[in-house]
Amino acid sequence: MSDTTAPIDPLAQFRLDDRVVLITGASSGLGARFARVAAAAGATVVLAARRLERLDALVEEIPGSVAVPVDLTAAGGPEGCVESALEATGRIDVLINNAGISQVAPALEFDTDAFRHEIEIDLVAPFALAREVARAAIAVEQPASIVNIGSVLGLVGGGKLRVPGYAAAKGGLHNLTRELASQWARRGVRVNAIAPGWFATEMNTEMFGHEGGEAYMRGGAPMGRPGVEGELDGAMLFLASSASSFVTGHVLYVDGGWTAI
Repeated sequence: MSDTTAPIDPLAQFRLDDRVVLITGASSGLGARFARVAAAAGATVVLAARRLERLDALVEEIPGSVAVPVDLTAAGGPEGCVESALEATGRIDVLINNAGISQVAPALEFDTDAFRHEIEIDLVAPFALAREVARAAIAVEQPASIVNIGSVLGLVGGGKLRVPGYAAAKGGLHNLTRELASQWARRGVRVNAIAPGWFATEMNTEMFGHEGGEAYMRGGAPMGRPGVEGELDGAMLFLASSASSFVTGHVLYVDGGWTAI
């Protein structure tokens, strides 16, 4: 018979106490925000990015965090990133695959090497990182959660915004999420994705503050606006934590209704 007198804390399952969270692209934008939120939820955070000076500044801000400089396009970069994180912390409970780039150009003018480079960063590197984290977790029978950062442009075209490489990579990342989830579910590794709408980051500064860009973002979302800082926090904590223990292979759209129409 269950104890109905025990107090219920519905927020406890969203905590990340005693867990190690590896975040790529952590030196700015969404990655830096995810790092602060994960740390506030009790996690030990491993910050991975190219720009060491920014990582060092974030380490000073977040007690107990660890910086791992990495070039995800270098041979062995993703593998070395996971290895360094494991050496520093002994385990990885959560991977947030956040690092990415976006290049704007019509497909007819898009260079093949540029397309290949974007696929390398936005799709190949997340696969390699996820694989290495899963291998480490499965080897010791440790549960793990992988959260890929996709995009609304992984489901729909950009319209006036021409991003063939980004759209291809994010579409691939969404279905890779489902494939890895189906392969690893019985091994204790959950794989999900967040598909944000428009949020201000270094990657899209030209759109924010530009009349045409603002009109594009307002016009495409039923809520009539882009996202603001903090509106991805709940989605990240849900998928990273035990609050989503029965969720895998899911792409969660946080987009103000962008993909609803």
